[in-house]
This record gives sequence, C-alpha cells and structure tokens, in this order.
Amino acid sequence: MSLLALIGTDKGLFLLRTDDERASWSIDGPTFKGWKVTATARDAAGRFWAATASDVYGPALHVSDDARAWTQLDAGPEWPKESGREMRQFWTLALHGDRMYVGTDDAGLFASDDGGATWFGFDALNEHPSRANWYPGAGGLCLHAVLVDARDAQRIWAAISSVGVLRSDDGGATWTLRNDGIPPMLADDRFPDIGRCVHGLAADPDDANAIWRREHNGMFRTRDGGDSWERVEHGLGSWFGFPLAIDRRTKALFDVPLESDEYRLMPDGAMAVYTSVDGGDSWRALRGGLPQRHAYPGVLRAALALDHRDPCGIVFGTTAGAIFTSRDAGETFARLDCMLPRVLSVELYDVGDETA
Repeated sequence: MSLLALIGTDKGLFLLRTDDERASWSIDGPTFKGWKVTATARDAAGRFWAATASDVYGPALHVSDDARAWTQLDAGPEWPKESGREMRQFWTLALHGDRMYVGTDDAGLFASDDGGATWFGFDALNEHPSRANWYPGAGGLCLHAVLVDARDAQRIWAAISSVGVLRSDDGGATWTLRNDGIPPMLADDRFPDIGRCVHGLAADPDDANAIWRREHNGMFRTRDGGDSWERVEHGLGSWFGFPLAIDRRTKALFDVPLESDEYRLMPDGAMAVYTSVDGGDSWRALRGGLPQRHAYPGVLRAALALDHRDPCGIVFGTTAGAIFTSRDAGETFARLDCMLPRVLSVELYDVGDETA
C-alpha cells in the first residue's frame, strides 16, 4: 500500500507519493495553480475532495477518483442571502459515514448527505444566540475543526476562532458552548462562555469524551466531552501554537509550539515537534533532522498530518514552503528537496498502486 500526501498551499495543490518504506518521495503539481487549497478529504466511496478559494472567484469544492483529474461540484455551502454574509473560504472537510461536514468562514457549519449534490446548514449553530457577540481571530471568524463521535453520530463538536468549542448531543439540532476551564481572550459580559480562541482539536479514536485542545493561550484536555477542561503543558515548548494531531494506533499526541501570539515564530530559531505519549501529562521535543539555527517559519493549524502506521509517519509543511517528513514517529525528520508556496493544509492517504 502506497502513501499519498496532498499538500494544499496558497498557490495550488501538490501531490507527494512514497512507497511502504517511506524513505523517498516524488512531488507533482501544482494542481489548481494560483488558487488557495485550504483542505482535502477522502469520502466513504474513495473519492478525494479538495476545497479551494480565490480572492476573485470565491470558494469551490472539487472531487476526484485519483487525485489527478478533478471535477468542480456545481453546488457548495452557501449563506442564506438574508444573513448578509458572503462565503469566502471553506476551512475544513470532515467525513462521518456518508456525510461530509464543511466548516466555513464567518463560522458556519454545513453538510451534505448525497456526495455534494445538495447542502444544508446547521441553523442552531450558524445563528446561535450569542453570534452577535462573536469576534474573529487573526485568521478571521472561522469554523476550522469538526469532531463526530464514532459510536454516536448525534454527538458533534465544532471549534470556532475566536468563540470556542460548541457541542451538539442531538445531531446538530441544538448546540451548547463547552469552554469551562478555558481562560477567555476577551471577556464578554452577556455571554461569558464565548471569547475563546481555539486553534485545534484532537480526539481519542476509542473514547470521544477524551479531547485535546490547542488553544491560543495553552494546551488543554477534557475527559468528559468538553464539560470541563484542564491544562496539560508540562514540558511543552510554548503555550502558543496551531497544529495538533493524535496517532490512532498509539494515542501519541503531536504539536508544534511557536513563540507567543505576538511573534509566531519557532522559539529561539530552532525547529521542533513536541510529542506526548501519556495523554498530555508530559511533553518532549523531537528535533532530529530539523534545523536548529536561524529557522523562523510557522506551521499552520492544518499543516501537519499523521499516517497512523507502525511506526507513525509525520508530514508537515511550513509558512516558508518547506516540507518535512518522518517515518519513525518524529524521532528523525528529513526535509524534501522542494520550496513550495505557503503551506495551508496537509493530509495523508493510503492508496493502491493505481493511484500512487
């Protein structure tokens, strides 16, 4: 089984391929040349999905059987005209069964149950009573992460910057803010549970109540589905950062801390991925093969992915366009011989030789 990495950038989609050894990679692209590629996914039928965005033409969704030839969908998530909002970007694609969830700018959640032919919005979230007091983070007001309980599809979590995490226990009919224990970035007197700037979520694949949360102001964990959160930062290089991922096989966590919300650079100019193998109780730096001098890029929230193999492979891209890969759970990294545009998203897929 070969491995395919879809690398979304500010200027197109790049395809990286490797075999089971994961020692060397080929690089193709760009597809969607000149367009932002903000997210990719693969559905239950094996089709690849890509979300693109243009400052001129707006966002679009595309599908492909082989990640080479793409067809733009005729329909996509849209804000109702009466909302006064304009759709500019799709931030995340999340699959559960036959349903594809799309998180959008202006903090919207939409879904399709028919392969993208038709779409519906979750009005109880999109028009939440606290919405008038929501405010954007540096990247805008964006719904960028969706989690669905693998054993109970009625339970859904959505992460919005800078609002926080909301949970539905009834399939999206109602939504409740779940931010107890998270310090607000900007306190709101009327709605004290908003004002949290969540950057990323990662859930235990065997226990949906165990979720880790990379916040603007720290790393947090819940064991009760978000009813309460606690800090888990011992050994972590910084309280600030964006990407967060969990290995489905070992439950190891991976994070890339950055120096503060003011600077957003690698601390001390030395690149590192941090890992926790005890549920976030402790963290250690992984630096093998990564630049340790004069290295100041960032890594965005969707720009790190895992292959969940044994041992776990990691691929991440930087705001400077560099791509790093590891085939030993981050103990050693190799930099690929390329310099891509700013990397926005990375996803890894097991594929057959006909696709690779």
